[in-house]
Amino acid sequence: MTFIDQWQTASQRNASSLCVGLDPEPERLPAPWTHDTTRLFDFCAAIVDATADLVCAYKPQIAHFAAVGAETQLEKLINHIHRNAPGVPVILDAKRGDIGSTARHYAREAFERYGADALTVSPFMGADSLDPYIDHYPERGLFVLCRTSNPGGEDLQALQLAAEGLHPHLATQGNAGPPQVSLAPSGGGSGEADSWGHLERVFERVARLATGSWNRNGQIGLVTGASRPDDIARIRAIAPDAPLLIPGIGAQGGDLLATVRAARHRFLINASRSVLYASSGPDFATAARAEAVQLRAAIAAAMAA
Repeated sequence: MTFIDQWQTASQRNASSLCVGLDPEPERLPAPWTHDTTRLFDFCAAIVDATADLVCAYKPQIAHFAAVGAETQLEKLINHIHRNAPGVPVILDAKRGDIGSTARHYAREAFERYGADALTVSPFMGADSLDPYIDHYPERGLFVLCRTSNPGGEDLQALQLAAEGLHPHLATQGNAGPPQVSLAPSGGGSGEADSWGHLERVFERVARLATGSWNRNGQIGLVTGASRPDDIARIRAIAPDAPLLIPGIGAQGGDLLATVRAARHRFLINASRSVLYASSGPDFATAARAEAVQLRAAIAAAMAA
């Protein structure tokens, strides 16, 4: 089964568009596990067991495990998800981006060592940085970073591409800021203006390429943060059916209703801290379930609004 089929099946079965991020911080683990880096698996496995019927995916963050030498715990956790939440896909959040043999090893790490069903990747090095994943693991998913919610995302992602016939590098915009978002389809050529006269921005080019010519296996989605719903709407106009992985709801305070209206369908709303740390006491798993129930219901209500 392909990643997208697995995700859609889990979403329908659990009536859910909620993805729970598994980003354990040792200092925030409940007592008596606080600061105990050998307990990352135990903590995350308890979250999984409490929420397995409420989610459409899990997204463990590799650095939270690797930084404390807990890669074996991450392997064990993904195996636990596949066993105890059968059919729920695992998206390994690693944001890999390289070419050639290095990319092949990253692919092998994600899909063979860890057994992930999908992986987050950076598009900065272009199409051939995705080829090793697609060529060797065509049934696995890739989520390409497109429009991130961090303030530094403005440094590159919102810049306009030069118009056709001008220099191919990115044009600077001075202090004017990015142009108004248009929902008109983006132009097809390099740096072309759309029918509203807006030059294509970097994140729009990423959305068009990643879900177009790069998407040879039909398993590519996009990562777009909830802090910019207007840009989510623009991405959706460019990529009408692409899966959108949307972090920034929950503890980060993204506007859920605006996000859902912009994304429309085929999305995964990711929440991490608000679920993981719903309680710092021995009832942490029960509290995580209650928070996941609330989030799943809120997403459903926003979709029906």
